[in-house]
Amino acid sequence: MNTRKEKLEAFGRILDIMDELRVKCPWDREQTSESLRPQTIEEVYELSDAILKNDSKNISKELGDVLLHVIFYSKIGEEKGQFDIADVINLLCDKLIYRHPHVFSSVQVENSAQVMQNWEMLKAREKDGNRRILSGVPDALPPLLKAYRMQDKARGVGFDWEKKEDVWDKVREELGEYQAELDCMEKASTEQERKEAYDRAEGELGDYLFAVVNAARLYGLNPDTALERTCAKFKRRFTYLEEHTIRQGRDLHDMSLEEMDAIWDEAKAKGL
Repeated sequence: MNTRKEKLEAFGRILDIMDELRVKCPWDREQTSESLRPQTIEEVYELSDAILKNDSKNISKELGDVLLHVIFYSKIGEEKGQFDIADVINLLCDKLIYRHPHVFSSVQVENSAQVMQNWEMLKAREKDGNRRILSGVPDALPPLLKAYRMQDKARGVGFDWEKKEDVWDKVREELGEYQAELDCMEKASTEQERKEAYDRAEGELGDYLFAVVNAARLYGLNPDTALERTCAKFKRRFTYLEEHTIRQGRDLHDMSLEEMDAIWDEAKAKGL
């Protein structure tokens, strides 16, 4: 591992490189915060992929790409006279010290749950912080993550189930309401009735998914990670099915569901 001196030198090196890129590279010179935003989102997702695959080499690489964007935005801010990388870092340091009074002051905590509770209360009190508990959850977050973060923030101020087991009654209730609206949609006799039932079913599906996310959170599971793992598993097995079919000189469209299921089970047995 590198020494503190080497780490600081590396940070200085990337700052020097960014300064030079903004002057000498036509592409880098043209970038704005708005043009970088979609790429930043992509870089964060690539980092997420590397983390889920436990690929340490690519985690390091993708962290570098994310850091590049932090430095890029800071350079643009500096050019506009708004802020620079030192402001970004110092604001972060000040925030961390303020929100960790159990480390940097005399406040006592017993566990991480109390740390998070204090974090949310301190965040709400900050002069320029979020005026409402849920306003700190970005609107642009994917819905699954948004539901998880909203529930977690509400928990931070004590708005949560007293016993985690009680959540299952809510899950069953929401599932029943969703199924009832699906039945109404199937039984609708007019297009207008079907549209109305469809709208209600969509709402009930949202309520059901929100309740499932709540259950996952209460049991310490991250629903986004869980669904990502299932998507990856489905991709592996379906790819196996597809490649197996190609090797046989056949087309998936011409196979029966039973035939496809047999190959799917084979992929499952192989641990894919």
